[in-house]
Amino acid sequence: MRQRPRGDSRGILDPGHLLREVRFRRHLPAESLRPWVEHYWLIDWAVRTPFEQRVVPHPAVNVVFQRNGDGPESGEVAGVGNDLFRITINGTGRVCGVQFRPGGFHPFWQRPVNELTGRRVPLPAGRLAAPDRMVCASDDDERCRALDTLLTAWRPDPEPAAEEAVRLAEAIRTDRTVRRVDDFAARHDVSVRRLQRLFLEYVGVGPKWVIRRYRLQEAVEQAAGGPLSWADLAADLGYSDQAHLVRDFTAVAGVSPAAYARSVR
Repeated sequence: MRQRPRGDSRGILDPGHLLREVRFRRHLPAESLRPWVEHYWLIDWAVRTPFEQRVVPHPAVNVVFQRNGDGPESGEVAGVGNDLFRITINGTGRVCGVQFRPGGFHPFWQRPVNELTGRRVPLPAGRLAAPDRMVCASDDDERCRALDTLLTAWRPDPEPAAEEAVRLAEAIRTDRTVRRVDDFAARHDVSVRRLQRLFLEYVGVGPKWVIRRYRLQEAVEQAAGGPLSWADLAADLGYSDQAHLVRDFTAVAGVSPAAYARSVR
């Protein structure tokens, strides 16, 4: 079982700018929730000048609570995002988010997760009750305890199919040699059709989409790290050529890889 949350900035465009403007941190949930939940993510800000933050979404569902200034707190379920996520941060505010592991939201939702893909649904939603007290309050420990209490009250039920989806999605994330759905299915002794149905039902998007998204997030991470050979990176990530990587990167991030790399240095 993991002892600390992920430390990378994968998916965050220009993470250095974000970290200069806001307090961003991750915490692990209660141990009983870790089979389904990747981490909690907390953001606090007090900015004089508005700025836009962009994120290349993970193949994951998030539950997000936000409070701007002294206003009321709102909560929503954010399905897997198809497109680049943009948000303008202004004034003061707080966000408390739950990032589920790909495949890990289904035991809470109990419905096909692809119903949420590309959507944001206010709480309460389906069988998910709204919290009975504010989440974005007090210190980090109190916020994490509030999230633990809420998710535990939603009573996730163990599901073998969800566990399989989590395991397969994690294999795609951690194994950079995964490039084709049919090869991946054969490696894990599952038919392509069943793999596709499993991912749509439990992850919210198909396995091909997950493979391409994780490859693209790796490209974003590499681009922010310093000078590199785009042709070598394209080959390393399994793209047919450099032009294919450039097209994918530009379509999702909104700028070419070279332009993005220049902008963050």
